[in-house]
Amino acid sequence: MVSVVQNIAVDCTNAYELARFWSEVTGRPLHPEDGPGDPEVDVMLPQGPLLHFNQVPEAKTFKNRIHLCLQPESPREQEVERLLGLGAALLADHRKPDGSGWAVLTDPEGNEFCVLRSESERAAMSH
Repeated sequence: MVSVVQNIAVDCTNAYELARFWSEVTGRPLHPEDGPGDPEVDVMLPQGPLLHFNQVPEAKTFKNRIHLCLQPESPREQEVERLLGLGAALLADHRKPDGSGWAVLTDPEGNEFCVLRSESERAAMSH
């Protein structure tokens, strides 16, 4: 017997607004029954677990112990710029001159996530 991951839960102060941000990040819709003011909102990923946003009264106070790592379809630099335009903030820059590395961003509520190189960028470096 095993357990299956149903969702990845994120505590937040505004579930609907943070879910909308992540819906834009992933290009995936919100659950059709979720709306403004709902204390729990899901982003429907194409496979695997849902992104579940759960409204709590307290704000984030410490570094995440778990975070998402995103591999964009477009070049990493373009994706970082797109995410900054959506409301993310750059927290730490681990990108290297040779193109390796990653960028650590935060969502509008301060939750950390990483942006990795795209598959095509990784393939180009392996040749």
